[in-house]
Amino acid sequence: MPIAICAATWMTAAVHAENHYLHTFEKVQLSDQFWSEGAGVGDFNADGTLDVASGPYWYEGPTFTRRHTYYPDHEAFALKQKDGSTRIIPGYPGALSNRNAYSNNFLTFGYDFNGDGWDDVLVLGFPGKESIWYENPRDTNRLWAAHVAIPVTDNESPHFTDLTGDGIPEIVCNSGGYFGFASPDMSAPANPWKFRPVSSKGPWQRFTHGMGVGDVNGDGRMDILEKNGWWEQPESIDGDPVWAFHKVAFSPGGGAQMFAYDVDRDGDNDVITSIAAHGYGIAWYEQHEENNEIKFKPHVFVNKEASENRYGVHFSQPHALDLVDMDQDGIKDIITGKRFWAHGPTGDAEPNAPALLYWFKIHKEKGEVDLIPQEIDDHSGVGTQVMAKDMNNDGFPEIIVGNKMGTFVHWHKATQVSRKEWDAARPKPID
Repeated sequence: MPIAICAATWMTAAVHAENHYLHTFEKVQLSDQFWSEGAGVGDFNADGTLDVASGPYWYEGPTFTRRHTYYPDHEAFALKQKDGSTRIIPGYPGALSNRNAYSNNFLTFGYDFNGDGWDDVLVLGFPGKESIWYENPRDTNRLWAAHVAIPVTDNESPHFTDLTGDGIPEIVCNSGGYFGFASPDMSAPANPWKFRPVSSKGPWQRFTHGMGVGDVNGDGRMDILEKNGWWEQPESIDGDPVWAFHKVAFSPGGGAQMFAYDVDRDGDNDVITSIAAHGYGIAWYEQHEENNEIKFKPHVFVNKEASENRYGVHFSQPHALDLVDMDQDGIKDIITGKRFWAHGPTGDAEPNAPALLYWFKIHKEKGEVDLIPQEIDDHSGVGTQVMAKDMNNDGFPEIIVGNKMGTFVHWHKATQVSRKEWDAARPKPID
């Protein structure tokens, strides 16, 4: 399958210590077929180079020209051509069609579950369905054995991260009306994982939006964030106690991935989230203390109108976020964009506007936080997942996307320049 390559024609700027860098991105399209709403990375052939898994395929890095099938790829749809003939398109209806469909793959992660030195693939499927990890057979010519981790994974933004601090990542999600997590038994990883609730049973269902993991109160333990507040991890989770809930209206409309991070560099963790995954709004919530209680002040930096962002940036459907240091300044940055056709060509807000992809540099100057927009691309966007990962070990993360437009890797290049060149390229506020 041919791979489309598109080099970005614009530049962005950031400061690294006393040096100045311009950041550019080269877009590589691995496929134009819709198989998944996310994509993940791992070293699937154990050659020391990261590969990409998207839908039923994994692509060998760094060129991604060799594709391998690891689970059955029998999905296809008929597309009527202008001459009246019918063409069969592999995958689900997406950008290649004029109608909408949904994949059975919402998020993808690479991880070595059986400890054999070869990365396996974890797929968090359609909301309400099972999560499956696929065991790498160390053979590119056959399908991988499928192991059901948990039978029901609810929420559209579940996480795969180390919640408990034991060094092993867990699936953090809703399941059966509870917030909770499921851990693999690394001594018997093929066995079903045990889901451990942290809440009482509530109204949460498979299409619940908004979830995150982070240390909100600075006690060294990771908490669970959700659109209506956060669940505080207790000193001991033995016996599966109900975690204390702290109500905060982070994103009543239901957002995407959420993060606890010290945005304003004042020593406590703030909260980053999208406000409405199918509407508008990206915000960070400033933590402060009031009457010995943790409170949050909202700062919306992208919304419906261009005038609501000091750089004139706006887009709809911010259905995926990631948080990573993009420019080696020691401060993490926000990666997000517009989900393409979440509900098809006529659904949601501005469904056919450009599928923008951005990173926002977190910068503090003269006591004020600025979120400096850096456009990566205008024709790929995000899915329900967007991943930032350094694919070539140069210290500058690439951006990996899987959605209804296909699968993309945005190669990140940082070029050292003079202060004058950096100033000329730096995004300018409109105010």
